[in-house]
Amino acid sequence: MTNPLPDERYPTLADLEGVAKGRMPHFAWEYLDSGTGRESLVHRNETEFDNIRMIPRFMRGELNPTTETKLFGETYSAPFGIAPIGFTSLMWPGGEQILAKTAAEFNIPFCLSTVAADSMENCGPVAKGNGWFQLYPPKDKEIRGDLIKRAKSAGFKTLVVTVDLPYPSMRERQRRAGLSMPQKITPSILMQILQRPKWASATASRGKPEFSNLTKYVKNDEIGDIYTFVGTQLIADIDWDYIKEVRELWDGPVVLKGTLSAEEALDTVKVGIDGVWVSNHGGRQFDPAPTSISVLPDIVEAVNGKATILFDSGVRSGADILRAQRLGADFVFLGRPFIHGIAALGDMGGRQVYEILFRDIVNNMQQLGVNSFEELMQVEIMHGLGEQ
Repeated sequence: MTNPLPDERYPTLADLEGVAKGRMPHFAWEYLDSGTGRESLVHRNETEFDNIRMIPRFMRGELNPTTETKLFGETYSAPFGIAPIGFTSLMWPGGEQILAKTAAEFNIPFCLSTVAADSMENCGPVAKGNGWFQLYPPKDKEIRGDLIKRAKSAGFKTLVVTVDLPYPSMRERQRRAGLSMPQKITPSILMQILQRPKWASATASRGKPEFSNLTKYVKNDEIGDIYTFVGTQLIADIDWDYIKEVRELWDGPVVLKGTLSAEEALDTVKVGIDGVWVSNHGGRQFDPAPTSISVLPDIVEAVNGKATILFDSGVRSGADILRAQRLGADFVFLGRPFIHGIAALGDMGGRQVYEILFRDIVNNMQQLGVNSFEELMQVEIMHGLGEQ
């Protein structure tokens, strides 16, 4: 039996999304919600899950599904975690620490971004051993080494190297909303803030969000310089030699995030990386890219068990998590839904999202007639991808 939801008014992730939009300033919402170009990939990421149909089996006797999942030597309570979201505290003040607490409370991974608004030194201890650190690879190797050293000292166990941001994308919606780096307080922006008094009050009490992991590397104290740093230093011309060097610097599991190619996944395995994270950056980088779910089976087949397969982009339910697992993902991450939760419900938001997903996973396993994720892999798929 699952526990009751903390707030029964919001039984789905879509319920939280609607509330969150009404509590965040428009520019902050656009930062979170937008893709790039025509944003078809953001839409396709979600809708292509609907083409994956799983056939339930009945007369299975007593069903008591277990959701525990082993990953890189750790046992987690569920097969999903919190994906890295840059500048989380822009969407809801103190968001990074709320989600770190959620990870600790429910024993799931929390991945902190290099460009988070709270530091790894603050968030690592709060996650209590469930912290992962997502590295945007810096051009400066001394900075790279220091970031990795700090992450290890702060208690982060897994290093996630994001490689699918060779250059900033256009993200036109953000620009139309007036979002800039650094943010200019124009009359339009001020009006957006005044229309969201709870967000404004919480932000005022915490102070303006900054790139807290990176401020020590900026010599000039002017805020503009930190944004110049982020825009130039974290767009590294990385290659496989760079990845090998990172592998040598980190003595725990290393994951490569942003893979959409079976060939690239095989190369990842060849250089000794432990995990392949299938992702299209939530549709925020390159609109013509394929959906993560459409390329997942080919990547799983190519890797053939030689590395752990992680997955994100478009996941909006426990059923979606099971669909990704059925196609071969070992673990699934969600980003936007957790931000929706904390923007909607504050400190209780992370708990609400976890409970929604956990309950949905257990219920759908019962509907399918499976007790474990091993049994899930035997479930017949009626329709493959690409159905219109």
